[in-house]
Amino acid sequence: MGLYEATVSWRLADGDDFASNKFSRRHEASFDGGESYVASPSPQVVPEPMSDPAGIDPEEALIASLSSCHMLYFLAFAAKKGFAIEYYVDNAVGEMAKREDGKSWMSKITLRPDVKFVGDKLPTAEEIDDLHHAAHSYCIIGNSLKSEVAIEHQ
Repeated sequence: MGLYEATVSWRLADGDDFASNKFSRRHEASFDGGESYVASPSPQVVPEPMSDPAGIDPEEALIASLSSCHMLYFLAFAAKKGFAIEYYVDNAVGEMAKREDGKSWMSKITLRPDVKFVGDKLPTAEEIDDLHHAAHSYCIIGNSLKSEVAIEHQ
C-alpha cells in the first residue's frame, strides 16, 4: 500500500561519557522531502543536559502525528461536504500512565480542535460530530494506536 521512511541519527558529542551514561540524547529526525527536526527525550524522562528541551520528544511527535492525521481527514471530508474552513487549531494533550507490568505508555490522547467555518454553508453540530467521527475512523495513525483517543471540539 505504501512505504514511509524517516532517518533518525545520533552521534556522541565531544566530551560526553557514554560508558558512564552521561551523554546527550539529542538527535535529528529527517524525512524524504528534506525536512528535519531536532529531537530529544523529554526533560521529564531524561534530565538536562542529557536532553534538550528545545527538541521534539517522541511523545510530542506521537501526539502531533495523531492530531495532524485527524485534521487532514477532517479538512478533506469538510471540503467534500462543501464547507469552508478558515482555520483549524488543535491543542492536543497526551496522558502517560503505567501498565500493570510497570512500563509507561501513552494511555490517552485528547484532541481539542477549534475549527472556524466560514461562508454561506455552515455545518450543524451533528454534521461537525459526523466529520470528526469520519476523520477518526479513517485516520491511519489513530487506527495504529492502542491508546484511547478522545475528541473534545467546540
